[in-house]
Amino acid sequence: MVYKYKGLDRSGSKAQGRIEAPTLGDAKRRLQAQGILFEWVKESGESWWQKLQGIRRAPLPTKELSNFSRNLSIYLKSGVPLIKAINLLKTDVSHPKLGDFLIAIETMIEEGKSFYTAIETQKVVTLPGFYKQSLKVAEENGLLEMVLLELSHFLKKQEQMVKQVKKALTYPMFIMIISILMVGVMLTVVVPKITAMLEQMHKETPPLTQFVIDTGEFVSAHWLMILVVFTAFAYAFGWIKKHNRRFKYAYDTFMMKLPLFGRLIRTSELARFAYIASMLLRSGVPFVHTVKLSANILNALPIKDRMDEAATYVVEGKKFSQALVKAKFTIDQAFLQAIALGEETSELPQMLENLSELYNEENKDTTDTFLSLIEPVLILVVGLIMGIIVSAMLLPIFSLNLAS
Repeated sequence: MVYKYKGLDRSGSKAQGRIEAPTLGDAKRRLQAQGILFEWVKESGESWWQKLQGIRRAPLPTKELSNFSRNLSIYLKSGVPLIKAINLLKTDVSHPKLGDFLIAIETMIEEGKSFYTAIETQKVVTLPGFYKQSLKVAEENGLLEMVLLELSHFLKKQEQMVKQVKKALTYPMFIMIISILMVGVMLTVVVPKITAMLEQMHKETPPLTQFVIDTGEFVSAHWLMILVVFTAFAYAFGWIKKHNRRFKYAYDTFMMKLPLFGRLIRTSELARFAYIASMLLRSGVPFVHTVKLSANILNALPIKDRMDEAATYVVEGKKFSQALVKAKFTIDQAFLQAIALGEETSELPQMLENLSELYNEENKDTTDTFLSLIEPVLILVVGLIMGIIVSAMLLPIFSLNLAS
């Protein structure tokens, strides 16, 4: 919870700002510990939407987390103390949650807590598990500025990939929306006029035309129900996938077997795993913990389960490549062979980094190929639908001409 306050500091100067604390009483005690004689302390005013986000502890946007990590790393490399660096970051905040997040960790660090403890116990936003664990190890080994910069690069790459896909999908989505509107107009405006004309002339309607007419009437009469059912189905599907592990496992397995998407999902997951594992190993994290932490960032359960099982065999003393074989890791044989080679040459961190770059390049090429194909496919599908509708409208006119 974030509270606003106003009062005087130790020097007698006016002091006002915000402070994070579980309760109002804790906020007052923290201000007293800082030597601030407060005039008033009250909960920071938030809109109902902000309060809802606070209850859900929404994640900090990837871009904001990347910028925070980079800027903090730069300050620390310049010799600025941690608490001073966080205070400086507060002066240039572009996201409201980031401001509250900085206030929260600054307050706890001033109380003597470590940076990792402040990150872990703050209640403003949720952060990825691998991010927090990386900071914990980095702080323990005096590598905080280096790991922060590595995390910033990783998060930036993830953000760039998402932006690239969104940008490439903009035009196809525009075509899809326009096409849906055109079909809607045809079914709700043009089709009823043709229907009325045929009824007046007492002519038999061709089967294709009748099908289009029935479809148009159904959509016109039940469009709201269709929208509600579609929305409810999408929400139920997302909820089940999130809360039912068996369903999610089956869904992930199915997606990974698709011709184009499957390869994209597999390489994307392995690239993320390899990058984080490489960074953690260079930061001094024990290999067993590296595998477990890196597996936590994976979304595809079939891969995550294999990695978790392999980690248990690594604990027993097996090499990672042997553990993957015993865990029946058959997702990508090239990945397994590269791991074995890295272990033989004692260059596993570098090999993992190379694998990450290789898979990312492959993903980029695959994504570009997919996005270049989706536009003509959409145009073809829309053209086919419009052709069917136009043909259905022209058939009665041709039949009238033939009859005359």
